[in-house]
Amino acid sequence: MFRIRTLNEIASAGLELFAQGDYEVSAEIASPDAILLRSYTLPFNEIENSVLAVARAGAGVNNIPVNDCTSHGVVVFNTPGANANSVKELVIAGLLLSSRGINEGMQWISSQRADDRLSLNIEKEKNRFAGNEISGKKLGVIGLGAIGALVANAAINLGMEVYGYDPFISVQAAWGLSSAVKRCEGLDQLLSLVDYATLHIPFTLETQHLINAERLNKARRELRILNFSRGELVDSRAMKTALSNRRIDRYITDFPDETLLGVRAVMSIPHLGASTIEAKENCAIMTVKQVKDYLENGNITNSVNFPNCSLEPSGGVRVLIANSNIPNMLSQILSVLAKEGLNVDDMVNRHRDGVAYTIIDLSANVLSNECVARLKSINGVLMARQICP
Repeated sequence: MFRIRTLNEIASAGLELFAQGDYEVSAEIASPDAILLRSYTLPFNEIENSVLAVARAGAGVNNIPVNDCTSHGVVVFNTPGANANSVKELVIAGLLLSSRGINEGMQWISSQRADDRLSLNIEKEKNRFAGNEISGKKLGVIGLGAIGALVANAAINLGMEVYGYDPFISVQAAWGLSSAVKRCEGLDQLLSLVDYATLHIPFTLETQHLINAERLNKARRELRILNFSRGELVDSRAMKTALSNRRIDRYITDFPDETLLGVRAVMSIPHLGASTIEAKENCAIMTVKQVKDYLENGNITNSVNFPNCSLEPSGGVRVLIANSNIPNMLSQILSVLAKEGLNVDDMVNRHRDGVAYTIIDLSANVLSNECVARLKSINGVLMARQICP
């Protein structure tokens, strides 16, 4: 039986896929085989030696100690694209809110007295909340992955002129992107051209404060910036200055920041990007399917620290090994198996970012504990386990 610990509420549509009798699932599980979470910040000292996988029901994994997990052979999964439509719809709402005086007008209405002068006051004051249409305006999409591509295509359909910047766009994302999206060679070029810019890139040390004072000063005057990706992508102090100087017209973010609370022209949304029933269910289902396939079959899909790798079972015992991607590792692994008189029926080996992962099917039903221990003792091996038929 596999043991699963949940550190956040995971939608039942996903958890129901864990078959009763084969899985035990609870927030209180001790010595789990896998940990499922959403926004919970997981320190490495809370990951027990029994843990084989950590899975986030969402795209970002900055709340997981990925490097520590890698060095201890723990696979980290995420669910790219599962909440993409939910985020896309909120971005479109953000575009409209930034263009029209909807929010300000609704706040004004809430402050009015319920009397027979309400209609007259509305007609008198409504011009204060006039805005502009987004049709015909220029939108810059920074990052053209699952969400960015959906936003770009939706904006094209709304009549916007769309520019895209993504030096690392995948072939799969490119196939789904409208041919009407115009390519920018650099981020500064994009920011100097567009009326709106929306961020859809991951947060890393390289992308921290990607939108900073220098970049804001080069941007088109009265640009409107939307951030539904990660708060750390934008230097909040620089943004506050740019808004105060009216260099930037408006900032719409899904990541409220104490620096920007109460600042004119900031619209802060309480992290609602993936907060739809559909997105939570999609993420939960995707998370559980990936974890099940790894625990039961050793297959890896959508890991952020291990290579994608899968193999149809051959019927015998399956050996799974992760190791540093250095010379002579595979020959040492096969040598240990050969000394046990074990014949390889099928095998696949993949590598990524210094980590190699191998699935080996053998014409045997089980490995001895001594054999597994010898595999684990090879210098450079991060993890070794077996799955018996």
